Amino acid sequence: MGSDADHQHDGALQRHLMALIVAHLRDHNLNQAAIAVSNATMTPLQTEVPPNKLLDLVRKGLAVDREDSVSASGIDKSGSGATLAGYGPLPAVARTSLDFSSVQATKGTSKTFPKFESRHVSEHKNMARCARFSPDGRLVATGSADTSIKLFEVDKVRQMMVGDGAARESPIRPVIRTFYDHMQPISDLDFHPQMSILISGAKDRTIKFFDFAKSAARRAVRVIQDTHNVRSVAFHPCGDYLLAGTDHPIAHLYDVSTFQCYLSSSLQDNHVGGAINQVRYSANGGLYVTASKDGGVRIWDGLTARCVRAITGAHGTAEATSATFTKDQRYVLSCGKDSQVRLWEVGTGRQVKSYQGAQHPQMRCQAIFNHTEEFILCVDETANEIVVWDSLTGDVVSRIPSNHVGAPRWIEHSPSDAAFVSCGSDRSIRFWRD
Repeated sequence: MGSDADHQHDGALQRHLMALIVAHLRDHNLNQAAIAVSNATMTPLQTEVPPNKLLDLVRKGLAVDREDSVSASGIDKSGSGATLAGYGPLPAVARTSLDFSSVQATKGTSKTFPKFESRHVSEHKNMARCARFSPDGRLVATGSADTSIKLFEVDKVRQMMVGDGAARESPIRPVIRTFYDHMQPISDLDFHPQMSILISGAKDRTIKFFDFAKSAARRAVRVIQDTHNVRSVAFHPCGDYLLAGTDHPIAHLYDVSTFQCYLSSSLQDNHVGGAINQVRYSANGGLYVTASKDGGVRIWDGLTARCVRAITGAHGTAEATSATFTKDQRYVLSCGKDSQVRLWEVGTGRQVKSYQGAQHPQMRCQAIFNHTEEFILCVDETANEIVVWDSLTGDVVSRIPSNHVGAPRWIEHSPSDAAFVSCGSDRSIRFWRD
């Protein structure tokens, strides 16, 4: 009797799983695959499933599985003390994505970008070169040419910006950790998707792991020694792997547990470009994108590390300085030293939008979405401004004085709130909020 009930339960699970798979393929425009699975399993093609339901379930399952299989690797995975850094269990960040399918034909009235105010929150001893928010938006880290990393608690920064600071009994100190362990300037940072681990990549050819749950920690708990200058780092969304973009023309894929390095094989000539300025994963880790010094933007399979789309000359002969996916993983936003910001369709490699009006021919500037993807931000070096476009119409909707001495080197938007940080050659870190 129990066996029959188990079989019935397994059958219901199988049907539910197939419905999730079909809906996932359909919603990501993989229509032929969706039809094939639908026909093979007799699952209705138009099954009603909440957007990204399969991804959410897989993400939760991987998190549980990881907790059950924690191994001794030199990293404190217990989470003890993590709340001291304001980094407890991650709340769900809204993953609603903007529909860019009609972006080419979009005309008419652009949205109004809210008025932002900024505050100088700290400074390094040399130029501030990079920044990254934690996945939940509660922390932000900055890296500097002085080889230091500062970790800020966003709530404390917001408290600094409210009311009269002079009336407080004690000053608010938003920097909750400072790390020193690199020998040369830091180029990029990333947070582990589940654990209280921050990684940094630097010109000293290392990737370092910092456990910010430990309040007294100042040094790295683990180190990957690469063979090249590390320009960019990114964790896979599951946290088990990380990518390093370096002076080598192919991204280095590392297993976080073993530090074994994997390189893509079976490469064609157009798959190999110059040094990689930036590497970023898509939301589910199925793809990653590289922006290279040869001007190319290349899209790679996250499982096989095969190049699935090479957009050579995406920025002509000028360097491609940044590239990032939209939340629905169907488009890539890139920036280059040709002073162009471009939106590319992943499936075809065609350009669907160009965002003009910002000059950035010198620095390794980023073009970034705001947290809703309604706006795109980038730096205008010449005017020392932050330029904002409506992402669908392509119109410039705001030009904001940077308040830095000299143009910012990096801007990074919160994944959860209307807030961003700017990092300057003047050493300062500014926090922006509406």
